[in-house]
Order: sequence, then structure tokens, then C-alpha cells
Amino acid sequence: MKNCIVAQSGGPTSVINASAMGVFKANEELKYYDNVYAGIHGIEGILNETMVNLSEMDAEVIDRLMYTPSSGLGSCRYKLKSYEENKSEYIKLFEIFKKYEIDTFFYVGGNDSMDTVHKLSNYAKEHNLSTKFFGVPKTIDNDLPIMDHTPGFGSAAKFIATIALENKLDCSVYSAKNVFIIETMGRDTGWLAASSCVATLNGKPVVDFIYLPEVAFDSEKCLKDIAKKLETQDSVVVVVSEGIRTADGTFLGEIGGHGLDKFGHAQLGGVCNYLKNLIKDNGVCKKVRAIELSTMQRCAMHIASQTDIEESFNCGFEALKYSVTGESGYMIGMQRVSNAPYKSEAFALHTSKVANNIKYFPKEWINAEGNNVTKEAYEYTLPLIQGEPKVQYENGLPKYAFILK
Repeated sequence: MKNCIVAQSGGPTSVINASAMGVFKANEELKYYDNVYAGIHGIEGILNETMVNLSEMDAEVIDRLMYTPSSGLGSCRYKLKSYEENKSEYIKLFEIFKKYEIDTFFYVGGNDSMDTVHKLSNYAKEHNLSTKFFGVPKTIDNDLPIMDHTPGFGSAAKFIATIALENKLDCSVYSAKNVFIIETMGRDTGWLAASSCVATLNGKPVVDFIYLPEVAFDSEKCLKDIAKKLETQDSVVVVVSEGIRTADGTFLGEIGGHGLDKFGHAQLGGVCNYLKNLIKDNGVCKKVRAIELSTMQRCAMHIASQTDIEESFNCGFEALKYSVTGESGYMIGMQRVSNAPYKSEAFALHTSKVANNIKYFPKEWINAEGNNVTKEAYEYTLPLIQGEPKVQYENGLPKYAFILK
């Protein structure tokens, strides 16, 4: 008996389930593994033997999962320590793999998840264990290095740009001067905020200013930028990343004191309200609205990118195909073959090149003023948001699936 297991980790995306389904469907085609298990709540759930056998589940539920947002297998923010720090954890995990005859583990996640794959693969090699480990990329932040983009980013970008476009129309109905601020996720990089550049109205960008973590935030300059723009138009739209920081490295989101997450990262958020108060308190504009997109940008399947869904599925599919002959410790990435027409293809790379590394938004794609992005950012993002999701509806609402125990 030879089985495999797939699990999800970290923050969800609209399309993370498509990657898991890619693993499952590839095995249906190749019939390499006898069973495909799912670890519920990531590696933390596997350590607790919280698993289901996808191969025994209803086919309709499995198919609906493809177009269901969030982590249908559950997720976790569990930082696997090194073998030297916690030997018992590794021993227990491999005992579970042996019990369920797990030959291969597929982990769908971002940077920390690829670090887990790397650690487990190294442990297996050092201890002459046959279990293989493969990573499948996932993060709306688009900050995994080497690859062109990550599954989840295109859908988040489409949602952000749509919100910017629709709110531009909303705030343009009044003659009174007003400012509308949208806060996106993006702790270290500005890919998400920058993606709003694809929102256009009558051929013109709807976002006036975009502030990214890659450029030190200058409050005085920001106020001057907005004040000057208000001289020539009634409404100003600003998109800001949650990760913007001052020249001394202080996150604007830290000023509110949200504490730390399980990985020791500062919990950000509230930047839009900080800027809202800054603008009003300095008399730049009396009417200022601010929204923090928060989890909406990572769970909006109803407006996901079909291109993103298909690429996410393909990453999972190719991961299983690669596992048949490939060496452990690798992950599947995506590279852009052409932009017009858009075409991408999957490729394998070692997790050591991705784990604990960050791909920043290119400085050359930021304008000289540091308050917007260039046409290269527009051309890069636009192909990734194409296509409408094939979501099923019931009673006027999306018909989703969830398989958590």
C-alpha cells in the first residue's frame, strides 16, 4: 500500500483548494497512490491524526471544493521547530506516516510552509527514511522568490482592483471634496497594493496614490500629495499596504499595538484609519472614508480569476506528477512564458531557494515620487486577473463545500 497526504497551511486564499484538488485529480489520472489523504488543519492536524481519506469522499463534494474559497482542509499557523529543538515531534510525525503508509506529503502554503517541507525532507534524508515531501505554493502576498507569481495573488488582485473601481464611482457622485483610502494586506511587500493599478475608468487609472512597504512612508509628503491632487479633482483614491513603515522602520500598523502572531510577526492593520485621521487632523480634507479589506481579499471566490484557479490547480497536479520520479524537498513554481498572449508553465525548484526568502516589489516599478507604480506593474498584473470563476449557485448564493471534521 502506498498513500499520499495533502495539507494546507497559513492564511487561506480564494484558490488554495484548487491546488489540493490538483493533487487529487492528478492521482485519479495516474493512479500512482492507493489513497489520497487530507491532513485537517495542516501539519498540526496530522500530528493529532486528524485526517480524512479524500479517495473515499463523495465526488460531488470534491468537485465543488475546486470552486470553494478558504482552506477547505483547514489550516494552521504552526511553526515546526528544528529537529535539534524538538526531536519528539519529528519522531511522532514519521510514526504517523508509517501507520498510514504515507509515501509522500504535499504541503500547500507560503514561505513558512516551504520551510517545513525543507526541514522534513532533510530529516528524512539524514535518517534514511523513504517519505518524500513536496511544496505547492500559495500566498496572496506574491512574495515567494524565483517564480513569476504565486497562486492566490491573481484573484486577490482582481478583488482589490474591483473594489477600487467601484468605490471610485461611489465617491465621485458628490461635488464635495473627499478622500477614499483602501488598505490591503502585504506585511513586507507591496504586490497587493500595487495590483490596484489595473483598475481603470474611461481609460484612466482610478487610484491616484499607491503607498508600498518598499518605500519609506513620509507623512508630510503624503499630505502634500493629496492636497495638491484635490486642487484639480473632487475625489482622491489612495491604496496603501498594511506594511508601510516610516524611515526608521516602524510599521504604521504597529502604532495601534495589535500584538504578535504565532510566528512572532507584528499583527498589522489599521493603517487606513491612521491615515484618515492624519488627513482630517491636518485640515487637508474634511470628508475621508477608509476601509481595511482584511480577509475579504483572500476569500472572494465570487470574483476570483479563472486564470488563477487553473494555475493553482496545475501547481498541485504537477506536484503529484513530479513526485512520481522527482527528488524530495522540491516545490512547484510558475514561470511566465509570454505576456501577449499570456502563457505560463510549471517548473520544479528546491524549497531551500524559497524558504525564509522574500521577493520584494521591484523598485524600478515604483515611480520617482514613491507614491504610485509604473506601466510595468500594470502589464505584469493584468493577465493574472483574467477570466470569471465557474462557481455554482443555489438560492442566489454560491454553493460551496467544506470537509473539515
